[in-house]
Amino acid sequence: MTYPRDDAPPTTSKHGDAADAATESLINAKGSSAIATAVTINRPVAEVYAYFRDFANLPSFMENVVSIEVTHDKTSHWTVKAPAGATVSWDARITQEEPDRLIAWTSEPGADVPNSGRVTFRDAGPRGTVVTATIAYDPPGGVIGKVIAKMFQREPAIQARRDLARFKQLMEAGEIATPAMTLKQFEEMGL
Repeated sequence: MTYPRDDAPPTTSKHGDAADAATESLINAKGSSAIATAVTINRPVAEVYAYFRDFANLPSFMENVVSIEVTHDKTSHWTVKAPAGATVSWDARITQEEPDRLIAWTSEPGADVPNSGRVTFRDAGPRGTVVTATIAYDPPGGVIGKVIAKMFQREPAIQARRDLARFKQLMEAGEIATPAMTLKQFEEMGL
């Protein structure tokens, strides 16, 4: 039986192998674990794409990104939080780009976390823009590393959902909602 193609992120599809579907569309795919998530942002596609394409903006809503240094028009150096207060880093290269439609990347050889992915931007008419992130990665330490990352809330599937939710808040409201107390206040109270 043939099923109609749906536009859900590959890992949420009800048909086929999710990991294969998620990495199928990636150029130079790197990574054995695949995740995908999507959000609809009530802003025009050109505005959403432009904000995301300026990589200096990404740490403003990507919680685990410590810094992104743009080294060239198509390359950048990423430093990201890892479990237990550590950081990991890699150089990334844009492998495909279509303005207002998609940005795809792959990590360069020697990355602490080999990864690749793509973010697509689809006009949803009066609803705004559907942003879909698909990421393939190799967690440090394999399966055990993935479990540890989940325990510390640093696993990419968890972070991608949270980051896109913060991106939506930032684009629609101009700010990201935060708890009434800061993380430092929680720590001082022993919570």
